[in-house]
Parts: sequence; structure tokens; C-alpha cells
Amino acid sequence: MPTALQKTYAALQGRPLGKQLFSAALCLKAPYFRTILPRVISLEPGRGEARMPDWWGVRNHLGTVHAIACCNLAELVAGSTADMSMPASHRWIPKGMTVEYRKKAQGTLTAVATVEDLSMLTADQSRDVVVPVDVTDPSGTVVVHAEITMWVSPR
Repeated sequence: MPTALQKTYAALQGRPLGKQLFSAALCLKAPYFRTILPRVISLEPGRGEARMPDWWGVRNHLGTVHAIACCNLAELVAGSTADMSMPASHRWIPKGMTVEYRKKAQGTLTAVATVEDLSMLTADQSRDVVVPVDVTDPSGTVVVHAEITMWVSPR
């Protein structure tokens, strides 16, 4: 049986405006994400991709995208990808995040998360899962690299 996120994505992803509706639904579930106006581009077991526009609401005093806005995008794509990658018997919660700010972030940013295969988790198994996320600028340069530790446990 799929998770609610898996069911919602499957139902919306192929429809006109489906990914925008899915992104909006994520922001209803976790309202803080709406501050970055995210858009999920793709989501599948093992890999997820999302974008956020560069607009005044995410900029810092230097006129670039604020580092914490980048962290918000990284957490959104890491959590969504983790959820898509595990059996419905399990759940996740962020436990920690290590972040490297590599370059000033400007323009529409794209975050890609990768998650190991979690389909073989046993019904009683709990463990840490580290989800690496790269946030890139429009030229493809990694501006932020995050490693988000998720605590994965039975529901």
C-alpha cells in the first residue's frame, strides 16, 4: 500500500498542472515550504528534483538567494524523495543537516536528492538514512550541498 504522498503524486503527476497542484499540496501539509514557492519537477524512488524561483522573498541583504531558503528547498526534496523511496510501513523525520555553501546563489535554483533503495526495510527496522542534495544555479554550478540525516522508523 503506498503512502499518501506516493498516492497523491501518482494521481497528479501526469495531469495538466498536476505537478503544480502536487507542489501546492506539499505546502499545505508543511506550510513553511510555501515561503520558497517550490515546484516539484520529478519524484521517484531514489531520486527527486525540485526548483525554486529567485524572488525578493528569498533574497538576503546581498541580493542573492538566502542560504536558509536553499536549506528549505533541500529539505523539501530530501523528504519527498525519502518518502517515495520507502515502504508505506515506514515514516521519516529529519534528524540533522550538514550544509556547505559553495557559491552565492542566484537565479532559479534546482535541487536534486538521491536516496538509497529502502524497499527492503523490514517492518520493525529503524535506522538513519543520509540523503545527499545538490542545489544548482541556472548554469549547473553547485551552490549548496547538503547531507540530510533522516530517522526512518516504522509508522
